Amino acid sequence: MYPAGDVNVVRHRVGPVIRDAHVNGIKLVYREEGHPSAPPLLLLHGRCADHNDWNGITQHFAARHRVFALDLRGHGASDRPGEYPLPEMAEDVAALLDHLGLGPAVVIGHSLGGVVSYLLAMSHPDRVGGLVLEDPPPARPLTGRPPIVEDGSTRFDWRMVHDTERQMVDPDPAWAAGLGRITAPTLVLSGTRSPFEPDVAARIPGARLVRIEAGHLVHMDARKEFLHAVDTFLAAPAP
Repeated sequence: MYPAGDVNVVRHRVGPVIRDAHVNGIKLVYREEGHPSAPPLLLLHGRCADHNDWNGITQHFAARHRVFALDLRGHGASDRPGEYPLPEMAEDVAALLDHLGLGPAVVIGHSLGGVVSYLLAMSHPDRVGGLVLEDPPPARPLTGRPPIVEDGSTRFDWRMVHDTERQMVDPDPAWAAGLGRITAPTLVLSGTRSPFEPDVAARIPGARLVRIEAGHLVHMDARKEFLHAVDTFLAAPAP
């Protein structure tokens, strides 16, 4: 999908650097790493995490890409505006890509970040050159979810947790329909021990599904297999 690059990309990569941008009415904090002229790759973490969730992953991809690991709104050092509609979180990402002046990017999203990623691919197909969804929740109503119990964590906004939980338990039916309109080459990674069934893969035209012996945190439970699957996907010829 993308050129393998050359030794100069590896030798002259920069970062990691923490930056922020004021886009879509809020401040977003992100980590940048890699060569400025390399193809862009964006990493979107799961709920209650931040850009540090990708430690050890950014370094791998920065050898061939300009990598951005974002703190989504309500997470990490990004703003906590108190409103967390997932389509608006996708608009945050689109605004950041516009701010950075980036062309189509590979977008890798885990769990909640996977939902944000596929909403971005639906609403801004010109911004997504390749899509990797790591164990996203199904695009259908969920049952049997345990209640959210707040603890003393301050790394994220608890209002975000409650708001996004409502949206994931009872997703907008338009999301499932919109998956059928995604045009970006797509890889869906599913943990065999995850509570989520990989129904999203069947809804995206041409999507490739890879099951990995892992739980919900595929990139942590099986990092080597995760990286191999993504590298193989990115190395595939463009359709």
